[in-house]
Amino acid sequence: MRDDGARDDLRVQDLDEGELLARVVPLMPTRALLGPGDDAALVAAPDGRVVATTDVLVEHRDFRRDWSSAADVGWKAVAQNVADVAAMGATCTGLLIGLGLPGDVEVAWVEDFAAGVAQACARFGAVVVGGDLSAAGEVVVAVTALGDLGGRAPVLRSGARAGDVVAVAGVLGRSAAGWELLRTGAPDARPDLLAAHRRPEPPVAAGPAAALAGASALMDVSDGLLRDAGRIAAASGVTVELSTASALGEWAADLGDLAPVLTGGEDHALLGCFPAGSAPPEPFVPVGRVAAAGEHPVLVDGRPWTGSLGWDHFRR
Repeated sequence: MRDDGARDDLRVQDLDEGELLARVVPLMPTRALLGPGDDAALVAAPDGRVVATTDVLVEHRDFRRDWSSAADVGWKAVAQNVADVAAMGATCTGLLIGLGLPGDVEVAWVEDFAAGVAQACARFGAVVVGGDLSAAGEVVVAVTALGDLGGRAPVLRSGARAGDVVAVAGVLGRSAAGWELLRTGAPDARPDLLAAHRRPEPPVAAGPAAALAGASALMDVSDGLLRDAGRIAAASGVTVELSTASALGEWAADLGDLAPVLTGGEDHALLGCFPAGSAPPEPFVPVGRVAAAGEHPVLVDGRPWTGSLGWDHFRR
């Protein structure tokens, strides 16, 4: 930035690594025993155990710079990782962010990315404790998130049992519907759906709440409800039965289509299973039940889904 606040035209290739870090690191919130500046950070682990997860965002595969701002990309990188921590019943305690950049990327883009990270951290109660910079042929963002269970047992995918209530916290299908508007060149039709795609709002507080309520299984819906419900079914040895006479039907009515609700990922809702007879805690809403293992891992209104199951990184 110039002193007058106007954008300069610096590119990443115009600065060395230290100069770029000096511009970016102060923009991100940090709270650690030892934060950025040394070879590694030092983070407290009050529980004595550390939840750890990592995700990678690759330009042209996971985002496009002409569809999302740099701040949007920074927000999404944080959101998808804090959602994974929440899906274990934990609270995020720190983020490590690796950023690969082509030399011709504007320094202003990197600063805006950092601003988006800071905005998401403020929203979800996270902090940045370190990371790395590298040259790359396209923009690549790699985030590792650390979390604390607060003395609780982790909630796994493998604990669902027949009779459990299946419930969702958050929303489904909105990010996928926003992506479809961008893909088809109709970005002005539903600004709310574009916002959902660019800046998902995972219900991170619902993860620890689910653990405290005795959830038997829990996971982040990142690749689509059907695909991720199938993962719970496979891990638990059960069948997940979903019903459209629930919030699923309401979300489908809003979008005019059931498919994005069942197969669209990146809203980062939480999918939980709760023991029979229990009431899922707010903001979870029931969407089905768990049954004994059958021929199909997931059923929708008693029938198998015949279309796509959701996102797969190695298939279009």
